[in-house]
Amino acid sequence: MRVLSRFILAATDPRHFPPPRLPEIAFLGRSNVGKSSVINSLVGKKLARTSSTPGRTRSINFFEIRRAGQPKPDLLFADLPGYGYAKISREEAAEWANFVDPYLVERPSLALCVALIDANVPAQESDRHLLEFLASRGRPHVMVATKCDRMSGNELSQAMRQISKDYSGVTVVPFSAKTGVGRDELWEQIRITTEKYVLS
Repeated sequence: MRVLSRFILAATDPRHFPPPRLPEIAFLGRSNVGKSSVINSLVGKKLARTSSTPGRTRSINFFEIRRAGQPKPDLLFADLPGYGYAKISREEAAEWANFVDPYLVERPSLALCVALIDANVPAQESDRHLLEFLASRGRPHVMVATKCDRMSGNELSQAMRQISKDYSGVTVVPFSAKTGVGRDELWEQIRITTEKYVLS
């Protein structure tokens, strides 16, 4: 799907969030899991900033997404700070909780949470906690297994079976920002969710 996209704002306080007028897709995951690369792959350009240094995203970055040929935007992407990075101070982590938690718990326009994991890394407790949290809040979510291009076909099949076992009951999309694998499938998940979504 061809889309037009642009950065809107970076928020570190709920008061800075954009008005909840469009369905929003939140991207969450451990630091350095490839959130920005997934977003850039979906929109077909370098929209979100990528970095080899974990923990660089320290705000919720909002991006407006519009299908080509449409006069108005269809939805927003929200790139959330990564978690599980040891060098982030406790003070910074506490500050993040002041705007990340309210976003995930209270945001009325949050339609889908995309939880990213690295397909090459064994199951992490922090990722399980995230899925449990989203489920407890009734937030629709899908899991994306990134960096699949680093595996052979057999290795990927084994990894996906293990991921489905480790995170049972969750839709898992294998994804590679380099090759484009999973891009159409993830867009389909977003489309299905946003078509069902009604902002109250």
